Amino acid sequence: MKREIRVMGIDDSPFTKFGQGNTLILGTIFRGGLFLDGVVSTTARVDGINATKKLSEMVNRCKFRQHLQALLLDGIAVGGFNVIDIHALYQKTGIPVIVIIRKMPDLPRIKGILMGLGKKGKIRLIEKAGIPIKVGNLYVQFCGIEIQAVKEILSITCTRSLIPEPIRVAHLFAQGIYFGESRGDA
Repeated sequence: MKREIRVMGIDDSPFTKFGQGNTLILGTIFRGGLFLDGVVSTTARVDGINATKKLSEMVNRCKFRQHLQALLLDGIAVGGFNVIDIHALYQKTGIPVIVIIRKMPDLPRIKGILMGLGKKGKIRLIEKAGIPIKVGNLYVQFCGIEIQAVKEILSITCTRSLIPEPIRVAHLFAQGIYFGESRGDA
């Protein structure tokens, strides 16, 4: 695999909780984990159901789209519980999807919260993505790609921290836009 594989890292900005309004979503286009080539954005409804549609539209209109080899998501949801259907995202873009998770999620707790909110469809999307697999110090879910290629992409893109640089930079930009400057760990 080329060291300058082109990938997009995707993260959402902070948002007002409890289903109010939209959250900003940023995608950073990187060659490997070293060179930032571009930034794209969209919005999605907080706790809504439009994340997959909005992300696929953002990716497909991106001028770098034809060169992208993977989409790296910071978790399986944006704006709280706006859960991404990673299989539909792959189908709509033709680009493999890798969900990056920093620590193993408490799936029974998450499912309990969603059941209490009457959101069974979101539980199905989380289950459809599969049980997160530990790779190094991270957990991943993925589709359209084999685990060995996932490991190679992580090896190439995790240059400054435990998480891939495209996600780290998307996180910093999103916080900077929301708060006026970036905060905390990225």
